[in-house]
Amino acid sequence: MPRLTEARKPASPSSQRQVARWDRILEVAAELGARTAYEHVQMQEVAKAADVSLTTLYRYFPSKVQLFAAVYVARVELFVKEEWPAEDGDAVEIVGERLVALTRRLMEQPLLCGSMVRAAAADYADPSQPQAPVAESHLYRAILRTLGEDDPGQERVTAVRMLVYGWWGVLFSNLSGRTSAAEARYQIALAARLLLARDTPAG
Repeated sequence: MPRLTEARKPASPSSQRQVARWDRILEVAAELGARTAYEHVQMQEVAKAADVSLTTLYRYFPSKVQLFAAVYVARVELFVKEEWPAEDGDAVEIVGERLVALTRRLMEQPLLCGSMVRAAAADYADPSQPQAPVAESHLYRAILRTLGEDDPGQERVTAVRMLVYGWWGVLFSNLSGRTSAAEARYQIALAARLLLARDTPAG
C-alpha cells in the first residue's frame, strides 16, 4: 500500500485550552464526515467550522488521514470507556458481544465509518508510525481486562491481536456491504470463541 500520510509529526495539546480546541476539531471532523464522503471533506472547511486557523489545524493534524485516524481513535476510546464495563459472566462471550456492539456503534454513521476506516488503514500502513495504533491498544487492554489477565503471555497477546485484526476485517466487510449485520455478529462471536476460549476462565 502506498504511503498516504505526511512526514510531519503532529503536535499534542498540552494545555486545557489546547485540549478543548483539539476535541472541537475532532467533533467538527466527525460531524462533516457523517454527512460528506471522505474525498470531499476539505481541511479548510474543518478549520472554519472548528473556528481555528488552517495553520493550527495542520499543526495538530498534518493530513486528513491523521485527522480521521484520530477521530477513529477517539470513537473507540469513548466506546471502551462508556460501553465496555466490567461484567460478570463468560469472559469470551462478553468480549464477542462488546466487539459486536462496537461494530454496530461505528456503523450507525456509515459515511463517517468509511472515512475512519480508510484513514486508520492508511495510518497503520505508514512506515513512519512503527508503534501499535492507539485504537488497537484501547481494544487490547479492554479485552485482556475482560479476560482477567493482568500479565498475559505472548501467545495470549497474539491471540488478542489476531482477534482485533479479525474484527477489523469484519467491520470493513460489513461497511462495504459484503457481510450483513447478522453475518458480522456471527463471525465476530465465532472468532472470539476460536481465538480466546482455550484456558479462559469465566468472569
